[in-house]
Amino acid sequence: MRQCHVRTKKGHSRRDFLLKTITLAPAMAVGGATMGAFTTPMAAQAAEVNSTGPQQARDYQPNWFTAEEFAFIKAAVARLIPKDDRGPGALEAGVPEFIDRQMNTPYATGATWYMQGPFNPDLPKELGYQLPLVPQQIYRLGLADADDYSKQQHGKVFAELTGDQQDALLQAMESGKAEFKQLPSKTFFAFLIQNTREGFFSDPIHGGNQGMVGWKLIGFPGARADFMDWVERGEQYPFPSVSIRGERT
Repeated sequence: MRQCHVRTKKGHSRRDFLLKTITLAPAMAVGGATMGAFTTPMAAQAAEVNSTGPQQARDYQPNWFTAEEFAFIKAAVARLIPKDDRGPGALEAGVPEFIDRQMNTPYATGATWYMQGPFNPDLPKELGYQLPLVPQQIYRLGLADADDYSKQQHGKVFAELTGDQQDALLQAMESGKAEFKQLPSKTFFAFLIQNTREGFFSDPIHGGNQGMVGWKLIGFPGARADFMDWVERGEQYPFPSVSIRGERT
């Protein structure tokens, strides 16, 4: 993907870019089996979403990330899918909760991945993932490197930077220009953007897409038994989104 995820072009918002590329998201899942690996129940400390007022993510305390790491995750996803006049962004949808819960699944430990060497990061991407690191390690090492890089550039950790500074650092990570000590910054960014997308569009049962804001944005009907006959009609589907639990927008 040549376009930058965090760059805005004249007349086009990040949300426009998201809408144009969302159909590609499932094929871009890093490591595969990401969504199917969810077995962790709803975190007990997650309070329900407020039913009145603007959409806000429910209160949540991370189980896997440290407070400093979770501050980075919250700040980064807010820049990757920001709220705008068309709806809430990744932060308001609860994407940080989704990613934290994701770190306690078999996906995060690479339980279903082939992880035997040799590893050759210089091979074409068509030959698959080429590092001996699983998602838990990618995040732990990448978050430390990202904050170190932020301190080198601005004297502050990522979460304390301005929005423009955060955008610039995310762009440097995406392009690989940010020099990390323990892993390629492009690899860390690839996991972060992919997991952010998943959290914004997955079923709310996994912690993200709270209020089904991602589905409402793209008009996805959710876990309905049968809606395929509407796909070829060229008409807007008349019923609201519904989650696996039966919640409706």
